[in-house]
Amino acid sequence: MDASVIVPVILAGGSGTRLWPLSRSLYPKQLLPLVNERTLLQNTVARLAGVVGVSAPLVVSNSEHRFMVAEQLREADSNAAILLEPVGRNTAPAVAIAALEALAQEDDPVLLVLPADHLIDDEVAFKEAVAGGLVVAETGDFITFGILPHHPEIGYGYICKGDQVAAAADVYRVARFVEKPDLATAERYLESGEYLWNSGMFMFKARRYLEELEKFAPEMLALCCEAYDGKVSDIDFIRLDEAAFAKCPSDSIDYAVMEKTDAACVIPLDCGWSDIGSWAALWERGEQDENGNVFKGDVIGEDVQDCYIHASGRMVAAVGLREHVVVETADAVLVAAKDRVQDVKAIVERLKLEQRQEVVLHRQVFRPWGSYECIDNAERFQVKRIVVSPGARLSLQAHHHRAEHWIVVKGTAKVVNGDQEIILAENQSTYIPIGATHRLENPGKIPLELIEVQSGSYLGEDDIVRFEDIYGRNGC
Repeated sequence: MDASVIVPVILAGGSGTRLWPLSRSLYPKQLLPLVNERTLLQNTVARLAGVVGVSAPLVVSNSEHRFMVAEQLREADSNAAILLEPVGRNTAPAVAIAALEALAQEDDPVLLVLPADHLIDDEVAFKEAVAGGLVVAETGDFITFGILPHHPEIGYGYICKGDQVAAAADVYRVARFVEKPDLATAERYLESGEYLWNSGMFMFKARRYLEELEKFAPEMLALCCEAYDGKVSDIDFIRLDEAAFAKCPSDSIDYAVMEKTDAACVIPLDCGWSDIGSWAALWERGEQDENGNVFKGDVIGEDVQDCYIHASGRMVAAVGLREHVVVETADAVLVAAKDRVQDVKAIVERLKLEQRQEVVLHRQVFRPWGSYECIDNAERFQVKRIVVSPGARLSLQAHHHRAEHWIVVKGTAKVVNGDQEIILAENQSTYIPIGATHRLENPGKIPLELIEVQSGSYLGEDDIVRFEDIYGRNGC
């Protein structure tokens, strides 16, 4: 009997709040190059190369991240399908939707569920564990991968090993799942040798997952089926029915299925794993200098020890720091004791309550056509630097409350301005009055860069009337 096809399901919908200010809700950590030149999502895709029996991945993403996800997958030369969640409903519904899509493409495949924001150093050990998991998953059992703990960690959930599975050298029944412990309990877990970190990676047959979900969460499955049946294809994406999915209960795979099924097994895995859940984790995994420091970007340190300092755009100088994290971005700077970095989420919650934009996006905002960055603003005016990718174009649009001046500083622009269509070269400009229909396009082979000066009574991004858009957007 041939082995089942493995369909990777990459969960890419998280927000990564503990890595603020680099990670923002519209530019989360899985889309950032935190450990090498590739993003965490691209590393997850690359990790699948060489896994025997693996098919093209299914990537489950937040709708707001869709164009960045699609572009990063294109850069990674991946032909993954992208399933868009209209709202976040945690991992159990996301995997149910992926299981339905996988069953539409394959005859009861095995799903390999992977978060998009993890780091794995030993990819050989990872692939060996997947091969072992496939054998067990084909029998109808549910596999979770438990990480061998190397220190008492209070930031992870734990899995207690039960009896060894017959005919499997290193597979165990799950005795129980345990919530994040206090330090004393984590130390006991480490000493016992019976507990593993819960990695959030799973393997099981698609149909078995839906069967167990129907047993333990029938309403969730019914609404997932309704949302999937109402799906539509949109450019590179599969969009679910928003009304049905919005009514779906929110729950994790662990709570909805793994803690309730009697078929849960765990495979211990020692592969240099990290969920990159804090700045301290990046310090641990970084290349430390002789003083135990990890410096990223333009950083100068004097009498600095055991620190993580990340400079995104400006020079950062530090004197006399011990055990600290400093992260600089264009619009925010984080300074935190290294043993308090888990509390960054409290800062994020305050920013949300105050409705601060710094929690949502960076000054540089990515769009399917390129990016823009606000470089100055005050009452009734705003200045942006706009970059349009070769061959890309913005929507045909108008504004009710603002006029715009466009000055080309690099490349060539094709501009619709009212009833005119003009070509602008470097150092040329055009003025777009309030209410005028307009569009910007890059017909060249290099990025188009221009300065946009907005003036008017309201300068918000929602002041857009869109008449035509090749990206199928309704918002900005």
